[in-house]
This record gives sequence, C-alpha cells and structure tokens, in this order.
Amino acid sequence: MHKNSVVHFEIYEDENGKLRQFYTSLFDWTIQQMPGVDYGLIQTVETDEKGMPSKPGGINGGIMKRPPGYEGAWINYVNVESLDASVERAQKLGAKVMKGRSAVPGMGWFAILSDPQGNPFALWQSDANAK
Repeated sequence: MHKNSVVHFEIYEDENGKLRQFYTSLFDWTIQQMPGVDYGLIQTVETDEKGMPSKPGGINGGIMKRPPGYEGAWINYVNVESLDASVERAQKLGAKVMKGRSAVPGMGWFAILSDPQGNPFALWQSDANAK
C-alpha cells in the first residue's frame, strides 16, 4: 500500500438498501453486509486475504447510514504512516476533526476530518492489532 494514496471510500445512504441496489445495478459491484453492524463492504476490485485490492488501480469501499448532521457525499480515506501525526499536522493546517481516532478491529485506525473549507476526508493507518 502506498503512503498517502486513497485506499477506501464510503457512500452514505438515508434509507438502508436503496442506494445499495442502485450501485450494484449500475456498476455490478458486490456489497457484502458486515455481521453485527449496519455497514456494507463494497467490492469494486478483487482483494487479497486482508481485504485490500490485490491489483493496483482500484479501491474498494463501504456503504452505511448517513451520520447525523452530515450532508456531504462520498468520503475518501488516505493511507498515512501515522494517524496521530497526520491528524495533528492537518489541524495545524486548519482542518477540524469530525470523528477522532477509531479502530476497525484487526485492520487499522481511522479519523474523519474536514479541510479548511469544510470538505470531509478521512485518514487511514493499517494495523492488524487494532482493537
């Protein structure tokens, strides 16, 4: 995985299922429901055993219920070496934290921020030991 590359995207939906059907019909994407959470994994390209794209040139994503108060569209995740250092640097440059450091168990850590003009983006740090 390349440092500072987009590694994941998320689509937010208002009604569970309708956008999932739209995107599977439009692009032939496979959307797998994660057990125990309202989150669908979107597979746009083949993945390896860790769920990461097995070939360069594509990314996979997710679909979930729109977070309260969020009116934006898709959100992209950028791979970084250090989540904490990148969040700190982004804040010094004028970004605001929308969702602080959070774990995706067994995969890594993420945070969601907004840039100085209010555009959301997310940072991702891989870590198989994340809990």
